[in-house]
This record gives sequence, structure tokens and C-alpha cells, in this order.
Amino acid sequence: MTNNAARVDPVAFGLDGLGGLMADWGEPAYRADQLYRYALKGVPPDRMMTLPPALRSRLNETLADNRVIIVRELSDGQDGCVKYLYQLSDGQRVEGVRMRYHHGDTLCLSTQAGCRMGCRFCASTLDGLARNLTAGEMIGQIAVASARSPARNIVLMGSGEALDNYDNTLLFLRAANDPRGLDIGMRRVSLSTCGMADAIERFAGEGLPVTLCVSLHAPDDSLRRELMPIAQKYPLPRLIASCKAYIRETGRRVIFEYAMIDGVNDSPEHARRLASLVRGMQSHVNLIPLNPIPERDLRPSPDASVAKFQRELEAAGVSVTRRRSLGGGVQGACGQLRQSVMNNNRSGGLRPLD
Repeated sequence: MTNNAARVDPVAFGLDGLGGLMADWGEPAYRADQLYRYALKGVPPDRMMTLPPALRSRLNETLADNRVIIVRELSDGQDGCVKYLYQLSDGQRVEGVRMRYHHGDTLCLSTQAGCRMGCRFCASTLDGLARNLTAGEMIGQIAVASARSPARNIVLMGSGEALDNYDNTLLFLRAANDPRGLDIGMRRVSLSTCGMADAIERFAGEGLPVTLCVSLHAPDDSLRRELMPIAQKYPLPRLIASCKAYIRETGRRVIFEYAMIDGVNDSPEHARRLASLVRGMQSHVNLIPLNPIPERDLRPSPDASVAKFQRELEAAGVSVTRRRSLGGGVQGACGQLRQSVMNNNRSGGLRPLD
């Protein structure tokens, strides 16, 4: 197990920082560029084969270990969805999903181990936040999953709140976009947030045209506070204002994610209130049948309720689709696979991997 706290994260250090390090070590300047290109592709020092063995050894003792390995892989034969459980260098586990679409695969990445947002329907938050992921560890998830098969699109919708790990998320996005590394176009990236309005407004000014996806899940503050504690800090008028600011600054539409929960937020009246909230915005509503978790007494809305809800929004002139349900056979809800493994470990059913 590596003590990353005392080490240099090569992605965060950047080309200039690595250049200074190589100069201090008496290495030629081009070594920094080689090292940076490797880091942007998630390659650990011991596999940077164009570097001399002595330098690789020294880097192993100096650089943070952003290595990510897959320790569980579950495939759903019905929808082609694949769930990955990743293990990080300190033993923490996070998860991701490969979603298959006709236009190409999409990888769902985690930005934190656990989560502190406390949303009632989400497994990621059940044991709170363990720690933030580094930019290099986010890159590592792409690297190890892409070794299985490449993916066209990236969504930051796995475990954790991306904007609660703002600096590392921003470093990751810029690194992923760098043509020396993964060269991922930012219009192929979506970032999901539970509604951190201040961070949304800050992010709007970063010059990264990613698709912002806002987890709404309720059309009024009273219900939203029951489902999502973040609503106590950022009520809907404040959140909607930040979304409008994002649209103005980036020219990109905002996606409002709405988990359909049976008997909670799925009535025609809820739909009408939601329409009043978002109508006229450059936005789209994505209806998502809830992926239930055993720790919560919440169930997905019946198909008939979802269809009626969608018709109400369409009649009000709101752009809306029902997202294809994915991952039900592979513990697809955010944090669900990680949580089940942690529960098994606590009960003695599974031992932590070495």
C-alpha cells in the first residue's frame, strides 16, 4: 500500500512541475514530456518502458500511485451494461459502468470514494465520504476500462459528487482533453451534480463545454429537501439561477435528471410543477426509472406512471425523454456494487483483496 500523501501526482504536477523535477534530477528536458504523456494515459512508472530502468525505479519512489485495477466485473446480458469495481492503491474501491449504445460505448466514472451528499435514493452516500479521487485516478479508470474496449463518451456520474471534488475534477477534465494524452473532446463529456449552485457558476467560467447534468428529482423545495439534503443550502430558485448562468456562459443546454420514484415524485401534478420550473430554459428533462437499493424503501415508478408523467411534460412544451433503463442486472445504481462488497466484507463473506 502506497503513502500517496507524501508523493507527487504527475497529472496535478503538470508538465512544468515535471520539467523542474527532471532538471533537479539531472535528466534531459524531454524526459518530462515523455513522463507527462504517460501520466495522461494512466500509465504507472514501472510501465513507462521508454524511460531508463533507473529513472523508472526512482519515479516509483516519488510519484503518487494512481494505479487502478478492476477487481470485480459484472455483465448484464440483457442490455450489454458492464459494471466495474475498481481498487485504488490504498485499497479504496470505487465503481464505474460501461453503457452500450448504437453510437458507441459510454464510460461512467467515479470522482470520490463514497459521497457526503446524503441523497436518500443513492447507495454511494450510505457510508459517507472516504476520500476524494485524484485526477490521475480518474484517468486510471478510463485507462483500465479502455484496455477492455474503447469508449466514445465519458460521464462523471459514478460514486461521489464531482463538484465537491472541484479541483481534481477540473484537473482531470483538462488532462483528459490534452491531445498528448487521451485527447477526449469536452463535448463528449457529461458532468452530473446534485446541485451545488456556487460550484456550477464557477465551473461555467472554466471554458470547458461539457454537458451539465443536474440531479433534480423533485419539482419543489419541500420534496427536494426530503430527498436531497443539498436542497437545504441551495433552494430551487438559487439552483435554477445557476443553471441559467451556465447556459448563458457556455451556450450548452442543461440536462435535468429526474429519478422516477413510485408514489413520491411521479404524479401528474408533480409533472406540471416541473414543467413550470424548467419551461423556456435551454434544457432537457431525462426521466430515469429508479434503480432501487435494498437499504432504502423506495421503488421505481410503474411504466404507466412514467409514460403519463412524460406526456404531461410534452404537453407543456418541455423537451423530455425517458432514459433506457440500464444496469439493473449488475447492481447499476451509483455505489451499489461497492456497498454490497463492503457489507459482505463486514459480515465476513468477502475478504479485502491484497
